[in-house]
Amino acid sequence: MSVIVYTESEKGKFKKVAFEVVSYAKAIADKMGTSVTAIAVNAENPESLGNYGASKVLAVNDDSLNVFNAKKYASAIEQATKQENANVVVLSSSADSKYLAPILAVGLEAGYVSNVVEVPSNTAPFTVKRTAFTNKAFAHTEINTEVKLIGLSNNSFGLVESGGSASVETFTPNIPDSGVTVESVDKATDKVSIADAEVVVSGGRGLKGPENWALIEDLAEVLNAATACSKPVSDLGWRPHSEHVGQTGKPVASNLYIAIGISGAIQHLAGINSSKVKVVINTDPEAPFFKAADYGIVGDAFEVVPVLTEKLKAFKAQNA
Repeated sequence: MSVIVYTESEKGKFKKVAFEVVSYAKAIADKMGTSVTAIAVNAENPESLGNYGASKVLAVNDDSLNVFNAKKYASAIEQATKQENANVVVLSSSADSKYLAPILAVGLEAGYVSNVVEVPSNTAPFTVKRTAFTNKAFAHTEINTEVKLIGLSNNSFGLVESGGSASVETFTPNIPDSGVTVESVDKATDKVSIADAEVVVSGGRGLKGPENWALIEDLAEVLNAATACSKPVSDLGWRPHSEHVGQTGKPVASNLYIAIGISGAIQHLAGINSSKVKVVINTDPEAPFFKAADYGIVGDAFEVVPVLTEKLKAFKAQNA
């Protein structure tokens, strides 16, 4: 028996979340007295997963998997799980993993729990803690199926280096025809993605127009952060919908979330509630965001943000 974990990569490079799910899987394996097997698809340096707790890596090299396809990826993971006789499967909570998880759950006849935030408190019965009610509460959920499928909430466990090593084996699954053809994929390659970002800098209608977005971008560059926006901003066409965060946009679970000129509608707060530290800059002291924020600045973003950016640049220069 082993714990198997799917590690995400892009253009051959492991995403940060890949190391987090392996770290988490290692903690489960230690509790169960077993080992971790990782599955890596078209990834470079698969042996690097050993540093985070994987004992073995099944390396899949298949050009048909260069573009993510949920049916194909789920089939590969299902076959690896059965080969390894694993009874716990760990995924992330990325958009891709949430897409393939239900397909995988059906194939494995597994109980699936998403948004898990801690190592199982018990293994008999197998009990996990997950967020509920748009991150306003926690639920302790038992998984009673033979195979357990866990979706780890991003940034909930962190990266834990174990200094171990992993053997690498070539794995060649039988990839089915999915019936879906991808004609093209367009991605922004020069920005930190919202899903992988430790820090997110987000702007709202308080910036008054797209021409002022340099305030957000300059601060994000200093912090190596992803840029984001509220729903009204994307609806107005100031920013692309791919940057819209909130309950109806992309969920954010960053270590630091900075909201600039965002009042804090309930849908927005629900989508960013998993972020560990929330900072708001707004001229309105009655803005709802101040009640949810850990730190707040009542002030004009056009005055506060440039000063904050310059101070951070000076701090980084002194500590370079």
